[in-house]
Amino acid sequence: MYYSRPRSRAASRAPSPIPSMFSKSPSSPAFEIERVPQSSARRSMAYLVPGYENSQEFRDYVLQLLEATNAPFTVSGRVKLESAQLMLFFRTKNGITHSLDFPVDVDYSLPPPLEVLIATSRPHHTSDFVAYPNRSSLIYPSDLPINFSLDLANHPILDAVRNTLFPNLPDGNYLSTVRDKLEIVNAGSRLNLQPHSLRQDGRTATIIVTLPSRFEGGALIVHNPQGLQETYLGRSGRIDEIEWTAFLPDCGYEVDTVQRGCRISISYGVFVRSFGPSASEPLIRPSDEYLDRLGSILNLSRGRRIAFHLEFDYSINPAESLAESVVPLLRGGDSLLYHAIKLYKLSPELHWTAGGYLWPIDRSVDFVSQDIVEGHPLWGYVLPGRVSDIPPLRGPFNTSHLADPATQAEHLRTRVEDN
Repeated sequence: MYYSRPRSRAASRAPSPIPSMFSKSPSSPAFEIERVPQSSARRSMAYLVPGYENSQEFRDYVLQLLEATNAPFTVSGRVKLESAQLMLFFRTKNGITHSLDFPVDVDYSLPPPLEVLIATSRPHHTSDFVAYPNRSSLIYPSDLPINFSLDLANHPILDAVRNTLFPNLPDGNYLSTVRDKLEIVNAGSRLNLQPHSLRQDGRTATIIVTLPSRFEGGALIVHNPQGLQETYLGRSGRIDEIEWTAFLPDCGYEVDTVQRGCRISISYGVFVRSFGPSASEPLIRPSDEYLDRLGSILNLSRGRRIAFHLEFDYSINPAESLAESVVPLLRGGDSLLYHAIKLYKLSPELHWTAGGYLWPIDRSVDFVSQDIVEGHPLWGYVLPGRVSDIPPLRGPFNTSHLADPATQAEHLRTRVEDN
């Protein structure tokens, strides 16, 4: 039993190309210098020594820039919002709930809720409290409830983290956050290095949000395992925006000494979750009426295989990928039908069908002519036990009788395009 699908052309699905500014031919050097004619050169460039691009110092700078560009381990940004809409809620041990409004400027006035927050917090376990009792950073107890009015899901922070740190994250996966801890660094204090070994909870990244509280100093320094570091000086608690910094799970961080004011930040653990047809717990469930319609077809087809053509184009090259790679991308009615079949405890399989052939589940489409890259995924339900080591099944458009390979390739190409 088949459903027709609109004709579409599949494009090759491959990792994002390298930006053109870094693209080069095999015979070209790692970087190139554009030589400007002397007549059009700016006067400000007159002090440059000829041949500077060949100096080791210049090459080291270029190498460092390319390394930081090709493998970023941290990213930072700012979110515009009204600080008056931000509130921090916390509860002390005596059961009293307090709310702290922003922005905060302790040099002008110390809000009573902030005074309670500081008194409730404890010295950070990585601080040298014995040697420097007045210079230790503070951390809010993890067993006391705390909440912040800012919801990261309502801002494009997670999208920026995904695009920069996880550009190859497969479709069907998304990032979620779990609030970690609140840290306070007062004037004259610093936060010692926090190694990644302190965050062994399966997270894929960490986000630190700096709340709008005025301070000077207190730069955030992120270290990666290779010994590189990135420093974020911060904007000292501007009232119209908040700052955030994200870094990979194998990185450590520290906060330099705060010279003035009070630095308040909340950290979040970032986790990768999956959804869709390939997830263990799908997000959608078809209606009972839909399941009844499918159930009637399954009962009448007992002991047989049934298949459905997918209705959407998923831009997958059948010559390079298996049909099963389409599963995380299913959408619309394709996803609905896939979920419904799984609810009947059946095992849906995706196969390529092209030129009258139904290809095995573990094989991509192998054409006589290599320039044919079109195909249509076909899937159905099967009982447990797969037969994957069989040749392609021939359909009503068998072309084996054609002796001429060129004619056979042309005929097969025509059948694929017509499908």
